[in-house]
Parts: sequence; structure tokens; C-alpha cells
Amino acid sequence: MKRIVVMPGKRLSLQRHRRRSEHWHFVSGQGLVTRGQEQIPVRGGDSLDIPLGALHRVQNHGEAPLVFIEVQRGDYFGEDDIERIEDDFGRA
Repeated sequence: MKRIVVMPGKRLSLQRHRRRSEHWHFVSGQGLVTRGQEQIPVRGGDSLDIPLGALHRVQNHGEAPLVFIEVQRGDYFGEDDIERIEDDFGRA
């Protein structure tokens, strides 16, 4: 389980996982989640699932930090299970 904070105007890498799915519960803020071909607006109180192998990313379009809890489900949770497709911080 992780607590993730996305600052205003920032976004996480477009990524997928081969060995885990995720459940995200948004605590505060607002943003936009990319899940496969879907674009899903989110805000505090919302929850959604990221299926195994699905491309996903979250962006903060608000003026306050976007905070969510990520619950990982699967048989392996190592950081080397992250396949980054695009990354604003040069990790792809």
C-alpha cells in the first residue's frame, strides 16, 4: 500500500504492470486518470481499479495536491514491475 501525492500541474508516468493490479482511493484534490483508452475525472472520495496490464497514469489538474492511496494486488510488488511508456522525469 502506498500514499501518493501528485502536485498541481504534474502527472505520473504512463505505465503498466505485468504482475499486479491496483486499487486507487482518492483522498483529496482533483485530477484525470488515463486507464487504457479511458479518461476518467477523479476527486477526493472516488475509487477505481487498474487492471493487470492496463496502461495508466494520473494527472493533477487542480490547484491543490492530489492525494490517493494505492493498494497493490498480485503475487509481486517490486518496483521493477513498472514498465514506463512515457515519463516527464526521464525514467522511460
